[in-house]
Amino acid sequence: MSSQRTDDDTWDIATSVGATAVMVAAARAAETDKDNPLIRDPYAKVLVAGAGTGIWEFMLDDEFVAKVGVHDPEIAAIVEHMGSYQAVRTHFFDDFFASASAAGIRQVVILASGLDSRAYRLQWPAGTTVYELDQPKVLEYKADTLDQHGATAVAERREVPIDLRFDWPQALRDAGFDATVPTAWLAEGLLMYLPADAQDLLFERVTELSAAGSRIAAETVGLHSAERRDQMRERFGRIAAELGVDDTLDIGELTYEDPDRADVAQWLDAHGWRSAAVTSQDEMRRLGRAVELADTDGDSFSTFVTGEKR
Repeated sequence: MSSQRTDDDTWDIATSVGATAVMVAAARAAETDKDNPLIRDPYAKVLVAGAGTGIWEFMLDDEFVAKVGVHDPEIAAIVEHMGSYQAVRTHFFDDFFASASAAGIRQVVILASGLDSRAYRLQWPAGTTVYELDQPKVLEYKADTLDQHGATAVAERREVPIDLRFDWPQALRDAGFDATVPTAWLAEGLLMYLPADAQDLLFERVTELSAAGSRIAAETVGLHSAERRDQMRERFGRIAAELGVDDTLDIGELTYEDPDRADVAQWLDAHGWRSAAVTSQDEMRRLGRAVELADTDGDSFSTFVTGEKR
């Protein structure tokens, strides 16, 4: 269990869980700048630029992986894997929304939306409403930054500034959400920051709010041994010091490693959904973005799960 999380903790864009949203945006920005990018996010770089200093600055350095490789080739491979993983994950969930839109769904909910820019960059059909739920300061930063750069949402974007540990279903309804029509839900980069019981509650609430034909997509949590986590933390810390990287953000201390966490696909199947799942490494191989890593196992990878409400 995380040692830096509490039941009432909060954050802005540069601290705690909020800072991880900047790192994810930096990965999208780096992918967008590649010659043949898997995804394109024209807003990611400006969202990162306004977030202050942090490790995300190094993630935008084309030579960063090579610099790390001089000190530790295995860590360099992990860094490369992390970047490719973010691109593949984004691509998978972009396709999920495209499929939901093609099926006629016009109501979308992005849980813990962070610096997600899909309301601005995807080709939403007319009449689509995208609800974004996150901490108030995170949503405020994103909206203000994109407004300053003249960005306009393609869909109708509605902010729901609330912590997901509170009564977010009521806040969602108050923002105009209609539980009688099908919804496309996304839980990307979220479940690892929730204890197992909070994950169950999240999906219980989503199920209660979902009309027949609703769809859901989620990124599951990969499990890592405590010994492996400690080894990686020490090695990352050493390289960070050698390269002059501020190593104050320890993502492992923000997440909950719970071996009793419910299998998302099995939970959905048992609660009125039809699920499908693909491991992240299989999706990375399918898209030609796999990075072979030494000394790891399948449990350390996540799974992308989708479901349709019966």
